[in-house]
Order: sequence, then C-alpha cells, then structure tokens
Amino acid sequence: MNLLELFSEKRAVSPVIGVILMVAITVILAAVIGTFVLNLGQGLQQTAPQASFGFDYNSDTNVTITHESGDTIDAARLTTSGLDGGSVAWDGHNGLTGTVSAGTTAEFNNSVNWTGETVRVVWESQDGSTSATLSRSTAPTV
Repeated sequence: MNLLELFSEKRAVSPVIGVILMVAITVILAAVIGTFVLNLGQGLQQTAPQASFGFDYNSDTNVTITHESGDTIDAARLTTSGLDGGSVAWDGHNGLTGTVSAGTTAEFNNSVNWTGETVRVVWESQDGSTSATLSRSTAPTV
C-alpha cells in the first residue's frame, strides 16, 4: 500500500460534505415549519406598550387620567379598573375613539367617594392572551 496515495485521495470528501449540508438544511426547515405549525411565534407581537399616565382626582368622585408620554395606544385595548362600577373601557367612553397618545385625557366617575382604591390603566392584547397594568394610582381617602 502506497502511503502517499492514501493521503492524496480526495474522492470521498465531496459526498460527505454534501450529506452534512443536506442534513443541516433539513433540520433548519423542520424547525421553521414546526414553529409555524405549532404557532409558537404568536406572542411575539403582543408586548405591552410603554406609556405614562397622570391621575388627577378633581372631586370626591371624579378622576381625570391623562396620557403623559410614551407609545400611542389603540383605545380599544385600554380599560380603567378600580372604580366602584368595575372596569370601564376607554373606547367609546365620553366620545374617545381611535388612539390614545400624549395629551389625551379621559374622565371617569366613581359613584361613591374614594376610599383609597387603586385605580389602574390596563392594556390587553388584541387576542386577549396577555394584559399589563400600564399605570396605577391610589385614590385619596375622603
């Protein structure tokens, strides 16, 4: 057996590299297709917006909530909780529709005097799978 011939033989290298590449491509395609089929990427676009809200308790029973800064938010995604009547949606409340951006205000009425309730502005994703409290305030005790 000639030792130089053994080290200079190159016929088997190309098929081995080809097989390795085909296996790698198959694994990557299976992972991508599996992700779409199992819908694992559904929550990627459902992150809560970043926004700051101010609370002004202008009487014994009213609070004005102002979007002070941050992302523009669809009004249909926002609710205010902590009122004696439960949660109140922002969309359609006092004529508010569309989007909520810096400077937008909404007034909510509590039918009884505040007793230190925690008032929250809550965002909910479009499909309802996630929600987040964007801002909270403790109402004054009257």
